[in-house]
Amino acid sequence: MTLTIKQQAEQLGAASAGRLPAEVLEIFNRDRKTMLARGAPPDAVAAGDVLADFTLPDANDSDLSLSELLVDGPAVLVFYRGGWCPYCNIALHQYQFELTPQLARFGATLAAISPQKPDESLSTAEKHALQFPVLSDAGARVARRLGVAFQPAEDVLEAQRVLGLDIRDGNAEGAAELPMPTVLVVDRDRVVRFADVQPDYTSRTEVKAILSALAEL
Repeated sequence: MTLTIKQQAEQLGAASAGRLPAEVLEIFNRDRKTMLARGAPPDAVAAGDVLADFTLPDANDSDLSLSELLVDGPAVLVFYRGGWCPYCNIALHQYQFELTPQLARFGATLAAISPQKPDESLSTAEKHALQFPVLSDAGARVARRLGVAFQPAEDVLEAQRVLGLDIRDGNAEGAAELPMPTVLVVDRDRVVRFADVQPDYTSRTEVKAILSALAEL
């Protein structure tokens, strides 16, 4: 039986607790609690909103617009933090192997969006054998327009650097701004029919919820 994203994330969290330096783990846990307490931003994208069209470069640095994604049917938009994030990788892997085979019956497309450079997106796509577009949202501008972008706390960025990661190196324009993990189902009129914004960076939208949203269109 395939584990859910939540179950895999819980396993990852348990393993990380025994592997990360105590001071780093404390910073990450404190940040997670802070984000959960704040919740999703009040102006975050929601069902019923109409999205403005946007165009972003894919992993091969070719432009792809929202309108193009919606030519044949609805689109599932997955905003993720980056290929450096193990929780994002769990979700992307699950979407590739559990969600994408079922999209055709809804005439739907799937695209993943992060602030990373196109070459970083290409690495993510190749690593997980992704068969859907992976787009680069420089400076998290689209995410910010949707109300789901945030600036990580400086102590979190420093803790990441202790682990050898500086997210600004892989992000387009060297920006540190990130999207909250977010999944949108958008119909052909660019109306958001389903929106799930996760302030907890370890949480992701399950495949079952996305398929239910598509079935209701």
